[in-house]
Amino acid sequence: MWEPSARYPDPAVQVLDASFNQYRLPLASVEQLYTGCRWSEGPVYVADGRYLLWSDIPNDRILKWEEETGAVSIFRKTSYNANGNTRDRQGRLVTCEHRGRRVSRTEYDGSITTIVDSYDGKRLNSPNDVVVKSDGSIWFTDPAFGISGYYEGEKADPELPMAVYRVDGVTGRITKMTDDVEGPNGLAFSPDESILYVVASRAMPNRKIVAFDVTDSGIKNQRVFIDAGPGTPDGFRVDIDGNLWCGWGMGDPALDGVRVFNRHAQPIGHIALPERAANLCFGGRFRNRLFMAASHGLYSIYVNTQGAIGG
Repeated sequence: MWEPSARYPDPAVQVLDASFNQYRLPLASVEQLYTGCRWSEGPVYVADGRYLLWSDIPNDRILKWEEETGAVSIFRKTSYNANGNTRDRQGRLVTCEHRGRRVSRTEYDGSITTIVDSYDGKRLNSPNDVVVKSDGSIWFTDPAFGISGYYEGEKADPELPMAVYRVDGVTGRITKMTDDVEGPNGLAFSPDESILYVVASRAMPNRKIVAFDVTDSGIKNQRVFIDAGPGTPDGFRVDIDGNLWCGWGMGDPALDGVRVFNRHAQPIGHIALPERAANLCFGGRFRNRLFMAASHGLYSIYVNTQGAIGG
């Protein structure tokens, strides 16, 4: 049950290392913006419209929250069990669809274009999360989670190994970057785009966030960046200082919320929520408002940093 804090600073914002104090606003508290979802995912902020979109996967819809009024409405239904969302460098919505088994783009006129739905002549599994690099290339993960049953998509047999892909922003050519991440899930670039981070959500015995060096020809030097232990990283975003703000939780209620790691993989902060956070994004006029899609709801808090462009 959600109970907002009447106190400043909000005790839900927990300092795990003194370096986190610079990112914590003493006069900002966690706000619940909406509840009533079955599984909240894939938030993306649309600055020119001052609204936020996010996916409610089992309910097969994308919801819209308006910053000016707080009103929530259905942006799209059916969403083909949409999961991750972002915007390309032209401001168009890019969406991962479980049931559509594709990555789609919403054009300026509202029509929907398929960016990619196959690789090497075989159908994608269930695209999960997506980011767009400064060169316009679209990077996405394709695990099989959305075709494992009928709750978040439609059950089907995988035709491809779970992988991370890149779609060229000019030619539209799709390239498999790696199929060596166990259950690839959330992904993001470092602020200078020299590192790609990917959640390995089927790594054993613990989930991990792995890192790759990004080169002109691809990615290399895979290594474990964070061993999540009992935590469950899912979607995440990076701020301008290179900190990773990670959806966290499940199992121990004390872990529910957002766990913050610095660029050296040290945990520095935690934002406690009453339910597991699956994904998040930065938004608001100055990209200093953190929006958190968490199980049944949508939450936000202002922070003393900004999201890196492209996240």
